[in-house]
Amino acid sequence: MSVDVILRKGESIDKALRRLKKKLDRESVLRDVRAKRYFEKPCEKRRRLKKVAVFNNMLRVKYENM
Repeated sequence: MSVDVILRKGESIDKALRRLKKKLDRESVLRDVRAKRYFEKPCEKRRRLKKVAVFNNMLRVKYENM
């Protein structure tokens, strides 16, 4: 997976870095890298995913009743 940011004419380095960071965030590259930094046991992964699913379901029920 390649993420390219081409510097536009007259564009500062700071703006190009900001565009790069936004692109990386949208493609969740940094999240994947951080998640794979340490080994996560399968039971821990299941527990984490179940916790996220329960939270999302709670939000869905809360806003469904409004």
